[in-house]
Amino acid sequence: MSETVSFTQMKHGTAEDYALLEEREKPYLALTADRILDELHRQGQSTLEGYRITRLTHGLQAATRAERDGADLDWVVGALLHDIGDGLAPQNHDRFSAEVIRPFVRWDVAWVVEHHGIFQMLYYAHHYGWDRNARDRFRDHPCFESCAAFCERWDQSSFDPDYDTLPLAHFEPMLRTVFARKAYDPSVIREGEVTALVSADKV
Repeated sequence: MSETVSFTQMKHGTAEDYALLEEREKPYLALTADRILDELHRQGQSTLEGYRITRLTHGLQAATRAERDGADLDWVVGALLHDIGDGLAPQNHDRFSAEVIRPFVRWDVAWVVEHHGIFQMLYYAHHYGWDRNARDRFRDHPCFESCAAFCERWDQSSFDPDYDTLPLAHFEPMLRTVFARKAYDPSVIREGEVTALVSADKV
């Protein structure tokens, strides 16, 4: 088999070309978790602008709170990576972050990460003269309460330099487990199903 495709325009590709690409892509896909970890390490290299912690610490703190609340694997990894898009898409980091995790986590977790930005406005938007209740447009969505709880329990509260935050090494096996899943597996995505964020004794 050739090492490269024969075409210079995709529309001219052959079945053999695309079989080659599919095979060559497998090692790259297998390293997705490593690239995510690299980005998290970059987020730990400087303090979050104006805050008292780094972006990495914020994600770790959110994930630590989620785990201590008894959240399951998908919610913990969602909390860890809810701001992973900050580096490349600061203006729409919530949607960017959701797309990073969407193929590998439950539908409701991806929805919450995608919309957490507008839900977070509850805590600060009035200081800028914005609508702090902009999230109300989603009031009838089945994930509304999940997103509100995600922000209240894990996101808005995770800027504390003195919190006993677990290290990235603690969460790495969880991250690798999630990103080793088959992308868009219906048994993982569970479209339309809403799951509890926290264990019953933490409510």
